[in-house]
Formats: sequence, C-alpha cells, structure tokens
Amino acid sequence: MALLGQDRTRTDEEVLQGDAATRALSVTAVENDFVEKVYDRLASVYDLTFGPTLHPGRVQALQRMQIHPGDRILEVGVGTGINCAMYPSNTEITGIDYSDAMLEKARERVARKGLKNVRLLQMDAQDLKFDDNAFDIVYAPYLISVVPDPVKVAQEMRRVCKPGGRIIFLNHFLSPNKLLSKAERLISPLMVHIGFKSDLDLPAFLAQANLQPVSIEKVNIPRIWSLVTCIKD
Repeated sequence: MALLGQDRTRTDEEVLQGDAATRALSVTAVENDFVEKVYDRLASVYDLTFGPTLHPGRVQALQRMQIHPGDRILEVGVGTGINCAMYPSNTEITGIDYSDAMLEKARERVARKGLKNVRLLQMDAQDLKFDDNAFDIVYAPYLISVVPDPVKVAQEMRRVCKPGGRIIFLNHFLSPNKLLSKAERLISPLMVHIGFKSDLDLPAFLAQANLQPVSIEKVNIPRIWSLVTCIKD
C-alpha cells in the first residue's frame, strides 16, 4: 500500500520525465548510408539553401560557447565548413562529417581562407575516435535530427567533452503544440530527404541522453529552431 500511495503522489513533472525517458524520439528511421547519400546530394547547394537562413543560429551558438584562447572545439557534422572561419584563430578546431562530398567542400573552404587551426576528419558521429575528455566544447549544428541514433551521438559527444565543458545542439525539434507536432510527424519522412527529421522529440532526447540543459533558446526566423546548451558535470 505504501508503494501505491507513493505512486499516486508523483508530480506531473516526474510523470512526464518518465514518459520522455521511454518514448520514441521520431517516427522516421534512417541509416548511415541513407544520410550520406542525402548530404552528398546537398553538398553543392547547401551553402545557398541553408547558409543565410540558418546563420543567426550559428552566430548565437558561438556566443553561448564562451570560447577561451586555447580551447579545443569539436564540431560534429561540420558539413561544408560554413562555421570554420567563425572560430577564433587562437583555438583548435576539429570538424568531423560522414559525407565525403560535404568534407570536400569544407576542405576547399579551409584552404581558401587559410585556416591553420582547423583539421577535418571523416568519421561516424556515433563512434567518435577520440579519447575521453578531449575537448572543451562539443557542438552539433543542424545534425542531431538526421543521424540514425541521436542518443548514441549525444553520449559520444558527452564522453569526449571535458568535465565542465559545453555540449551544444543547434537543431529543429518537435513542436510542443499538438497541432504542429502532428503535422511535423506526418511530414518527417519527407523532410529527412532534405537533411533533417521534423519530429525529433527534445524532452525525450535529453532524458534518454541523460543531459540537463542550462538553456534552450529559439533561434532563426521563423523560430522553429532551438539552441540547446548543456554543461558536462
């Protein structure tokens, strides 16, 4: 009887948290080969289609990083390298991506701009080939909703981040509005063909990745994109 009484007094927040920890993140499943093909196709037009429209979020993300001289920063899903020139030159930048076509664009950009503090590697975000606690900041811009296993990626990001370091996600997540969320679930299998699932559940993602955000901010116009900042404890 005592256990039943305790269960009845659970708060709404606890109930929601428990549900988030077990519910599906998205209706759309993808594999690495599919993701690679999508981004190989997008490589030549990515900067034109997703460059200016998503740029305010990139700027705000860098502000939230609180970068210090000498910081080691890992960008997970570096894409065409659109962020590379934005980092201070007195930091060490490592950018990884699964798509060779996107990385080729990034290499061209880094060479063209003469960025000596950037290295680019082809790598699966679900299996980062770095030591534990290797980076001060680990950042995933416009990536987490298209990978096969978002939770695994977040766990890897956390693993390679130093204690007290920042783990940052810039992404679209499922709307809390019931009508909008239904629409986002319906179109998610189509949206993944242009680079992201439209229905990734943010509370479920954070709960299952065991991450506690210090801030969640809406960015870009329209404000359907979120900047999520976590600190590794």
